[in-house]
Amino acid sequence: MRSSFPANRVLWCGTFVGLILVLVIGGWGVTDETAPKSAAPAAIKSASKEALTPFQDLVGGWIGTGQPKRGSASGAWREKAEWRWKFSGEQVALEYAIEEGKLLKSALVSFDPKSKTFRLKSIEPGTAKDQTVEREYVGESNGNKLVFDTPTKEGAEGRRITITRLNEKRTLVLFEQKGAGQNFFNRIAEVGYTREGTRLADSDQTGPVCVVTGGQGTIKVSYKGETYWVCCTGCRDAFNDDPEGILADYRKKLDERKAGKK
Repeated sequence: MRSSFPANRVLWCGTFVGLILVLVIGGWGVTDETAPKSAAPAAIKSASKEALTPFQDLVGGWIGTGQPKRGSASGAWREKAEWRWKFSGEQVALEYAIEEGKLLKSALVSFDPKSKTFRLKSIEPGTAKDQTVEREYVGESNGNKLVFDTPTKEGAEGRRITITRLNEKRTLVLFEQKGAGQNFFNRIAEVGYTREGTRLADSDQTGPVCVVTGGQGTIKVSYKGETYWVCCTGCRDAFNDDPEGILADYRKKLDERKAGKK
């Protein structure tokens, strides 16, 4: 018996069902593949911030004295510096800006979760007037120190920058170099910083907390009629970009701390 169902309808239905299967299967494939990719930037950002948070006490203004020779005023100089958080897209870093510095103009300290190493990108004064040199360092955390070295290259000199956090009011930054083929570093100079606006004999202060990093709050920000605190201009910008997300993370951490105390 000849079917009464038209052949063109059979062809059309088969094509339609095939198209639906392609879209469904293709949709599943895209979702599975792209979900980890979309989550990756957030995970990298979170890991970088977590690795840098122990150095929160660097954030703020500092007054420094540089000395080529320890304990000697010969060739010494004065400089000012400011550490602040920098949130740029997926990148989280600590920015180190110097005024009147003889060895450093600025630097950006970050963390690479993949290699689990700290990185420092510097802008340093060159040999000629108004000339600058950009260098990249790779480092590691060692207790209260961050030690950064330029990558080893045969026949090239090496540079080292060591940042030592003595306490919340005192920080040392040591600059060293070694000649090509040498196995040891020689001192260039060391800058001893005292936190701006404090004296070494001051007692520890408690106060408002930065809702972005948990550091000492020094700048007021507002959202929906409420006032909050951040520790630097970088955190202020991050808060203004995403106040809902920042406050959600901050409240989550508060809840976790309360739960931990029970």
